[in-house]
Amino acid sequence: MTRVRCITEMGMGVDVHGRDATKAAKRAVSDAIRHSSLGFFRMFGKTANDMFVDVTIAVPNPEAVDTDAVARELPYGTKTVKAIAGGLEIPSDVGNDPILIANAAVIVSFDDGK
Repeated sequence: MTRVRCITEMGMGVDVHGRDATKAAKRAVSDAIRHSSLGFFRMFGKTANDMFVDVTIAVPNPEAVDTDAVARELPYGTKTVKAIAGGLEIPSDVGNDPILIANAAVIVSFDDGK
């Protein structure tokens, strides 16, 4: 069966203190989905649990992202989360307290039934 991409949402999350990649990633996913209400799938006889939700998180330190914790930010569907190198780390002026920025791409697709 082939997946059909229906929605692509982007988000950004920041951890201002602590350099916590998971916290920034969760905020990025929350930002991406916060303004969405997906009701169109009912027209095709699908439910929210029929969705495939694929998330890509970009942070400077992808190995530090707890992808299971990020997946829990998503309320429905079959979830896949991967972390890759990207995002942004802004050095601090004083001490060692950089700002960590994560970017998220959330793609929602459905099986076309073929």
